[in-house]
Amino acid sequence: MPMKRSRIVAVLAITLLAGCGKVGPLKPAAGQSLPVKPIMARSTPTPDQLLTTPTYARPERVDELMKKSEPRRPDPFDLPPPSGGAAPALPAGTDPQPVSNDTGPVTPQ
Repeated sequence: MPMKRSRIVAVLAITLLAGCGKVGPLKPAAGQSLPVKPIMARSTPTPDQLLTTPTYARPERVDELMKKSEPRRPDPFDLPPPSGGAAPALPAGTDPQPVSNDTGPVTPQ
């Protein structure tokens, strides 16, 4: 029974602590003023305007990228590479060497 009472007291204390915050309009600290008016603004922004997230910071999500299925138009800049996409040739006179993933012996530092 004492364990149950302590849990009830703990939950009640947390609930009271969470509800004790004051909700009211924001004001600058005592002796301070709002930030200066921006150069191009008509007036000094209010605290609520300063705390509002601009639309470019949270753009709307667009789930549907295409309204209807259409074939793509030809792109004049989508050209193949001049070499036809083949791998570059090795310099003349060199033999291809086998490639391994070994990095060499491990040395303590």
